[in-house]
Amino acid sequence: MEVWIPYEKVRNHPPDFRIRYQFYSEEEGGRKNPVFQGLRCDFTYDGDNIKETGIFAIHPEFEDDFGNIFLYKDLPVSKQGTARMWILFPEMRREVHIHRIKIGVIGYFMAGLRKLGEIEVIEILGLNTNAEMLS
Repeated sequence: MEVWIPYEKVRNHPPDFRIRYQFYSEEEGGRKNPVFQGLRCDFTYDGDNIKETGIFAIHPEFEDDFGNIFLYKDLPVSKQGTARMWILFPEMRREVHIHRIKIGVIGYFMAGLRKLGEIEVIEILGLNTNAEMLS
């Protein structure tokens, strides 16, 4: 079984925020295949016009049922659960997301223009300190 190396070890800083998520079924427009740890989907905020705002490089790191990082790269993650979110570009963290990410904010996992699932921000983690410290 291949083991996932947590982003916090790789990136040397905490995740930006936590979410509760639910992936859409294939009939709802979601993925046909299961999702695995390491999914590199994008993100959009509910209500945004993607043609104007674009989509954002914010990647999930999925948790198990106990809130620990799901460490198996070759087992599917749950269709609903929690994840830690990682903003990839520091300038976007400082200029956009620090102002928009709040508890209760709704957004979507994206694959191009297709919504894969819905998310709700449930906890702010390192977003503010990451915005101040990381360049």
